[in-house]
Amino acid sequence: MSNFALRDALDGRWAHVRRAAREQLAGSHFVAVPGETLEQSRERISRLVRELPADPGIAAGFPVAYGGSADPGGSVVAAEMLAQLDLSLMVKAGVQWGLFGGAVVALGTEKHHDAYLRDIISADLMGCFAMTETGHGSDVQQLRTTCTYDAETQTFDLHTPHDAARKDYIGNAARDGRMAVVFAQLITGGRRYGVHAWLVPIRDDDGNPMPGVTIGDDGHKAGLLGVDNGRLSFDHVTVPREMLLDRYGQVAPDGAYSSPIENDTRRFFTMLGTLVRGRVVVGGSASAATKSALTIAVRYGEVRRQFGAPGENREIALNDYLAHQRKLLVALATTYGMNFAQEELVGALHEIQTADGPVDEHRQRELESRAAGLKAAQTWHATGAIQVCREALGGAGYLAENRLPGLKADTDVFTTFEGDNTVLLQLVAKGLLTGYRDAFGSLDGWGRATFVAEQVREMVLERTAARSLIQRLVDAAPGRDEEVALTDRGWHLRMFEEREKHLLDGVIRRLRRGAAKKPARSFDIFNDVQDHVLEVAAAHVDRVVLEAFVAAVERFPDVPLLSKMCDLYALSTIEAHKGWYLEHQRLTPPRSKAVTAQVNSLLAQLRPALPELVDAFGIPEEWLACAALREEPGRHEVMAAHDDQVLAPSN
Repeated sequence: MSNFALRDALDGRWAHVRRAAREQLAGSHFVAVPGETLEQSRERISRLVRELPADPGIAAGFPVAYGGSADPGGSVVAAEMLAQLDLSLMVKAGVQWGLFGGAVVALGTEKHHDAYLRDIISADLMGCFAMTETGHGSDVQQLRTTCTYDAETQTFDLHTPHDAARKDYIGNAARDGRMAVVFAQLITGGRRYGVHAWLVPIRDDDGNPMPGVTIGDDGHKAGLLGVDNGRLSFDHVTVPREMLLDRYGQVAPDGAYSSPIENDTRRFFTMLGTLVRGRVVVGGSASAATKSALTIAVRYGEVRRQFGAPGENREIALNDYLAHQRKLLVALATTYGMNFAQEELVGALHEIQTADGPVDEHRQRELESRAAGLKAAQTWHATGAIQVCREALGGAGYLAENRLPGLKADTDVFTTFEGDNTVLLQLVAKGLLTGYRDAFGSLDGWGRATFVAEQVREMVLERTAARSLIQRLVDAAPGRDEEVALTDRGWHLRMFEEREKHLLDGVIRRLRRGAAKKPARSFDIFNDVQDHVLEVAAAHVDRVVLEAFVAAVERFPDVPLLSKMCDLYALSTIEAHKGWYLEHQRLTPPRSKAVTAQVNSLLAQLRPALPELVDAFGIPEEWLACAALREEPGRHEVMAAHDDQVLAPSN
């Protein structure tokens, strides 16, 4: 029964959404099809996106009054389930209901909701999210597209001033989009008020571009063929005043501007913060794809044999080789940890976006930073782990019929969309620096009137939700590391914390030295320590994942495999950074060698449970769409029966 318990632990708070997806999307109808042409893939995805069930999936994040269920957490989990079927379908759905529809909900007001939400939910109105520009991909605050108000006509003039301001990589633009949420600099009365968003028709009822709108096709991409990415530019397009999504900024008929948030920068970050769900979806979907790849690789490694055992008339299963276990089990342990970190993140997003009253800005900033860090970690992990799985299948892993090439191609862009990972990790680190300043006072001259004071949002990154548990475990660990068992949970936590804190302190020291040498060159001060800054952020995310994993182990004490997997995640991460721990005398050479020996011991202990560990992801046989596994006796029928036995949502 432990496999059932494992699945329940991994399915988490929104298990009812996962069960519904496995039932409603059963079979191969929604599964990716290898070998399609660009047009075949776009045609199939455009058709399927209209066939997706609304409840509890695509409409979950919309208000109840318009046919949704006001369940933003459920909408994220529904997207993760689509990612196990077809990543093009997930992205297409994400553009339509997450980005386009989500922007209308978050940035619009009742008049926009009444006019458009029902058609958005039904996909009768297909839309785009036109933020990214060719010349300012990650620097949204400096977008060059302008939208200038004319009080005489009571309309806006939307304009692309040059090629670098063209909206690019826009999902739904090349084929299906009829309307776009366009982000541009708002100008009224001769003054700029920063980036705002408008609802702009881009095609007429016959599918032709609207006057002044130029639409291009991004054409073939490395993956995600079913998503019709395109380019948009605007030549003095007239936009009615009421099409401004004006929750955070209003323009009166006479051109007077007003906003509940006076500061332009604070208003900009508040507006972007309402759209954080897209970033959470990208990270979770990358992890979902990783689970599919690992399931394929592990199950293949059970039946594929290679070389004979000396003195025995048998060949050895791939999964019996230590090198193979090093590849798959370590990646699997990290995937487990990220599963629980993602669940905490989705829970935080859900609580913030369903709370009554004004938004808690402190919690919102913390959510944004956590989403940025986890998205970077999850997508980089997906890129690495899927490649490992591809190699684990040898030549079979290179065949499109075995799914891995498609997963590899489709997830590759995840590291750079919804925020480039390197930029996102810098956001995490800047938050840590601000938290350091707020907790311990001035940075000794650095940051008072330079980079941090001008560009870093005010926030303190707190510990995870299980902080009291974490502190208790850390305090209980013996003081001398040589006396602590290598599997002591408190020691793992302390090692992760010490690395993060030491790296942060090191950045602070380097920034102080830079400020003393170059007091007027704020960019150079920060740029000189960029490598160190990224290390801090990565160490922070490692700790966040471990703490979420530890909290899950405490919630499910009757699932011993979880505890061993947590040990493997912690020790393999320490092993991966043993150079740092040795340099900074957190490990002695003998203990460093002992960590490696303990990792190998854990791999041997977990080897018999490898199939069980991936079966717990609950991915239906048809969803894997791997020809190499079709001859293998299915072990998923019993797990499917378990879903039928669980009747009530586990909210």
